[in-house]
Amino acid sequence: MSGRRVVVTGMGAVTPIGNDVETFWAAVKEGKTGFSPITAFDTSEYKVKLAAEVKDYDPEQSMDKKSAKRMERFARFAVTAAGEAIRNAGLDLEKEDPYRCGCAVGSGVGSLQAIEREYGRLLEKGPAKVGPLLVPLMISNMAAGNVSIIYGLKGKNINVVTACASGTHSIGEAFRSVQYGEADVMLAGGTEAAISPLGIAGFTALTALSTSEDPAACSLPFDARRNGFVMGEGAGVVVLEEMEHAKARGANILAEVAGYGSSADAFHITSPAEDGEGAAMAMLAALKDAGLAPEELGYINAHGTGTHYNDLFETRAIKRAFGEHAYKLRINSTKSMVGHLLGAAGAVEFITCVKELQEGFLHATVGLEETEEEMDLDYCREAYHGDVRYALSNSLGFGGHNASLLVRKYEG
Repeated sequence: MSGRRVVVTGMGAVTPIGNDVETFWAAVKEGKTGFSPITAFDTSEYKVKLAAEVKDYDPEQSMDKKSAKRMERFARFAVTAAGEAIRNAGLDLEKEDPYRCGCAVGSGVGSLQAIEREYGRLLEKGPAKVGPLLVPLMISNMAAGNVSIIYGLKGKNINVVTACASGTHSIGEAFRSVQYGEADVMLAGGTEAAISPLGIAGFTALTALSTSEDPAACSLPFDARRNGFVMGEGAGVVVLEEMEHAKARGANILAEVAGYGSSADAFHITSPAEDGEGAAMAMLAALKDAGLAPEELGYINAHGTGTHYNDLFETRAIKRAFGEHAYKLRINSTKSMVGHLLGAAGAVEFITCVKELQEGFLHATVGLEETEEEMDLDYCREAYHGDVRYALSNSLGFGGHNASLLVRKYEG
């Protein structure tokens, strides 16, 4: 591994099963799911009735009322998660050089709600009535922008937009920034809040969403009954820090980011490559970056959306990357509990990996009963207890974006 070593010192999350990391993690260990009828709007004319909404969220617990009013839901989630991550890291930003502290928080969509609301005003009342804050409310970089403003981060500030791989790419690019000396501290992750009429209608028209009306059997990664993903929302943000910097301030180191790989399928705007080559190359690149042989890996947190093609093609990718060793890997999907958080998915799943390494616990893929003939790997029908040294987290985004992060259990 070249460059400086990079560690995780803090984590924050807003999810459909818990609005902080410890609540979320306790729910994961219980196999709790966050699926329920959509409350954000009337779904009577929609084929899709279920989603994984964030519940009982109060933005004013983490920001003042004026700040909250000038942000859309996706940005508020990011600010809340970032605040928890900073507190969890014990990071006193007043003692840090603000130009050595940066931010990389991605969002695949931004605010559909702002677009819907202001377009309605445009149609009803004309262009003069469109709100003056439409643009800064809707654009996806405002999650990173608001995190930077609220917490005074003056270093590198980026928003990686690669659809469902946005959170993973954001953490990966933040990792590189610390690794190669552009920053000492980076807040990194993803956020999304696209459960809206346009969001649900659009993904439904694409036939990407599950039409199940059973909350107990709707998000079914790797299961033969799967018929689409369930839309989720939330945010995950982590504090990445140069290891010696973390040690010098007495930080509690949670895990080490050991490798990052990225590739493109160059195949199709929505479907992963059928042979899995692109995703396989991203996984192998992350392993190479970490100096880890494929047979040393024992666990993958899969993209695992619950769509027919994703789960099949990701299985092919794992087999392509690992050969016979694929049958010795444990593979699970956190989306079986929280649905697909789009740009936030990879970040929340990265947090899941860190907790799993810390506690020696791999969660089950909830709801998994039977797979198909070609999908014959170990998809964790049951939870696993035991020492886990490495975790590989995968994200695959529309447009053929592939990203993998290799996380190592911190042992000094």
